[in-house]
Amino acid sequence: MKKDIHPDYHIVEVKLTDGTAYQMKSTWGAEGDSMQLDIDPTVHPAWTGGNSRLMDTGGRVSKFKKKYEGLGF
Repeated sequence: MKKDIHPDYHIVEVKLTDGTAYQMKSTWGAEGDSMQLDIDPTVHPAWTGGNSRLMDTGGRVSKFKKKYEGLGF
């Protein structure tokens, strides 16, 4: 491997939305930094069965539905 071209690989703390924290190795931030997640496996619909709904920011979902309402979806 070439020297001085790879990012530093160190331990950071990752905090989930429920408050639990894990220590992981990452190239993000610096040694000892803490990363707060907004979406994680405890709240994301892909892992929870899809019961939660995503917020429609700016009316994008309703605009999409209105645009394609006659196609039989």
